[in-house]
Order: sequence, then structure tokens, then C-alpha cells
Amino acid sequence: MTLFVVLGVLLIAGALLFIVPPLARRAASAGASRDAVNVAVYRDQLRELEADLRSGTLAPDQHDKARAEIEERLAADLGKSEAAAQAPASARRAALALGLAVPVCALAIYLAVGTPRALSPQAQAGAGPHGMTAQQFETMVGRLAARMKENPDDVEGWMMLGRSYAVLGRFPESSAAYAQAVAREPNDAQLLADYADSLAMAQGRTLQGEPEKLLKRALAADPNNVKALVLAGTAAFDRNDKAGAVRLWQRALAVLPAESEMAQRVRASIAEAGGQSQVAGAPKTPKPQGSARVSGTVKVDPRLAGKIAPDDTVFIFARAAEGPRMPLAILRKQGRDLPLQFTLDDSMAMAPQMNLSAFPRVVIGARVSKSSNASAQPGDLQGASAPITVGSERVDVTIDTEVR
Repeated sequence: MTLFVVLGVLLIAGALLFIVPPLARRAASAGASRDAVNVAVYRDQLRELEADLRSGTLAPDQHDKARAEIEERLAADLGKSEAAAQAPASARRAALALGLAVPVCALAIYLAVGTPRALSPQAQAGAGPHGMTAQQFETMVGRLAARMKENPDDVEGWMMLGRSYAVLGRFPESSAAYAQAVAREPNDAQLLADYADSLAMAQGRTLQGEPEKLLKRALAADPNNVKALVLAGTAAFDRNDKAGAVRLWQRALAVLPAESEMAQRVRASIAEAGGQSQVAGAPKTPKPQGSARVSGTVKVDPRLAGKIAPDDTVFIFARAAEGPRMPLAILRKQGRDLPLQFTLDDSMAMAPQMNLSAFPRVVIGARVSKSSNASAQPGDLQGASAPITVGSERVDVTIDTEVR
């Protein structure tokens, strides 16, 4: 493991020798280099988001929000090269920042996809599977903490520091770091859930009190945040409110991919509480199939008509206006059928207890898929109606947006 660490340090040092000195010496090219590094870093972050989405640890809504935030940060960072090219001192500062950013980014990616708990003293006597001892890890966390004193408005830095302290089992410091982040981003549901988790560990592994208040704030900001739903369910279970726990866990189950590990754990918790793993929001006694329906017309914006091939798959679906995003009814057609008249009813439900009869208001969506994948992919075309009452007729849906 020692050899692995030495080789890793040498490789990082070699990489920095190729990047940092030219960046410091040539101010004219500083902006371009910085842009290239930013693109690479943000591309890695996007890949991690996609991996989390596939594994079920990140809900689709959270994935879309995080992806939008990453793209906004990238857009803000790109184009700053001109100012750097006009100021050699700025280029030198960028070089020093990059020298620190590479190991910090490596730490962030490791915390996201690696096995950080293996670095704790309890999990190892010498080096972890990635060749870093607990002491080396603590040194890096200390540097990050020092950097946050100089840059206290860096929300992502506080989040990273909170997560790092949690890995080390230093939950009071972790919750303090998350508190700094929450003070600057008070309506971030995922951040509030992480803070509640860390604070609960710091106060003796209990979610009662302030952690539960934080979870309520998280669910007010995002009712479908998986971590907040799971932890809030645990808090209810600890209060012996098993019915409340089951309701919260069922809501989490409605958001999670059905075959993910997280979904399996949630089902096990529901079973322990004496409930059934039915989808949240559905009635215990569903109405007979065929008792509810919605009909209307799907049209295509003329600007996008040329992008639809006759064999493209067209999905027409209904989902709850307030509630789980799982389709309540779905109809499959082809591009050659557009424009078309449609009718959705309970017989088209994907699950018996998740049908049109279970919800009073729905949104009708239509998506043209090049890959025949029901999930939106870049290049797909889509559109949606405003929320409507179940039983409505003559609902107009216009496909007017291209998925990026």
C-alpha cells in the first residue's frame, strides 16, 4: 500500500508539473487552460450524478436539479479566461489554486464513489484499500478546514468538509460544517437532510429534536427527497409511530428505482414496521379499473416537426399533479401517428394501486423517444399539459421542447 501511495503522489505531482508551471508562466493562455480544467472537472461530476441516478441513491428530480446547478457553475466559470490573460498575477494565483484543487477534487470524488469508511481507524490498522492512511486523510481534511476559514462563503466546501468529518466519525465538527452550509443555502433539501443525519449522530444517534425539524424543512423544500423521507420515517418509527413511518417510507419507495438496493432496504423497513410495500399516496381500496379516464389531442410544434421520424416511439402518460412521479397510465404510439387523439384510463396503469382513480388531478405528458426509452434522454422531444382534473376531455398537449 505504501508503494501505491508513493506512486499515486508521483503521478499527481507529474500531472501538476504539466499543468501548473505553464499556467503560471504564460498568462495569455491561462484562461484557456482554466476552461479546459473546469470542463474536465464538471464532466466528472456529471458522470457521478448519472451513476448515482442508475444506482438509485439519487432521485430523478434531485438528479435534474444537481445537473442544472453543475451546468450553471460551468457556464459561470467558462469565459473568465480573458480577465486572467490580462493579469499575470491572476494566472499565478490560478496555478496555485489548481495545485490545491486537484487533490481536493480527488478527495471529493473519492467521498462520492469510493469507500471512505474504510479509511477510519476502526476499519484499518495501516492503510485503506486506496492506499491512504487515516492520518493522511485527516491531514487533507485539515487543509480543507483551513481553506474554508479563508473562503467562508463556499457552500460546496462546507458540504465537503461536513461529509469528510462524518467519515472520520467527528460528528460535532461535521454538523458544525453543515450548519455553515445551511446558513448560506437554507432551502437545499439534500443539504438539510445531510445536516439532520450528522446532527443526529452527534447527539447520540437520535433524530428527535432539531434533526427532525431539519427534516421537516427538507421535505417542505422537496417532498420527494429520498434521504429526508427515509430519515423522517426512521424518526417516526423511533417515536413508535409505525403508521407514520410506513407512509413516509412508502413515499420514498415511490421515487426510488424499484430494483435498487435502497428500495430493498426501504421495503425491509416497511415490513419491520408491519406495513405493506405499496406505493405512497394510493388508496388502500382502489376503485375498479376503467372508472377514470382522460382524453385529448397530442400535437407537435411546427418548429420540431422535422426532427420526428416515423419509427420514433411516442409515449403519452399521466402522472399525479401532486404526488409520486410514477406514471398512472401510459400509452405507446409511433411518430407516424402524430398528431393523434388519445385516451388514458385505469386499464393502462403500471401498478394496480397507482392509477388515475387514485388521484384527483394529473398532468398529461408526451415524449418522442429516439431510443424507445421511457426515461427522458438528450435529443428526445416532449411537452406537457397544465394540471387537469381526472375525467377531463379535449386536453391539448403540444410537444414543444427538446431534451438537452
